[in-house]
Amino acid sequence: MVDVTAPAAKRGAPKEAIRTIRMRRRLAASPERVFRAFSDPEELARWFPEGVDGGLAVGSRTTLVWPRRRLWWEVTEATPSRRFVFRWPWDDADRLVTSVTVDVRPSGYGTLLDLEDGPFSIDSAEGLDAWAAGLEGWAEALAMLRAHLDFSVDLRPLV
Repeated sequence: MVDVTAPAAKRGAPKEAIRTIRMRRRLAASPERVFRAFSDPEELARWFPEGVDGGLAVGSRTTLVWPRRRLWWEVTEATPSRRFVFRWPWDDADRLVTSVTVDVRPSGYGTLLDLEDGPFSIDSAEGLDAWAAGLEGWAEALAMLRAHLDFSVDLRPLV
């Protein structure tokens, strides 16, 4: 499920086109394991970046490492087995920084994961490109997460 929303502008203020990415996935893994996949550096490096330089405790800023990119993650909230929230940049100059909320809750024998990333201002080409990249990127990332947790498969491309 992908939900794209635009909050109403304040009365009298110019309208700004804002978008938020919302995705929901059902996973066979337990809420504890899904939470750990985001909050434990070793687990995160098994399905998302190649490496994590630093810890993922609340208040910490760490660096995620891919073959061609490094970017910071700042953890702002972590409620074990329930919620993990972080901020991260969409460009090298930190002009666009979004907040990502990952909520997990039990569902049957597995977990329901809700992910929200935003806000993205789509009034500029840069914001619109970041929003579109986020839709594609999170769909791919959540497929990699499911492959890792539910099937013990690493879908990341070999470099």
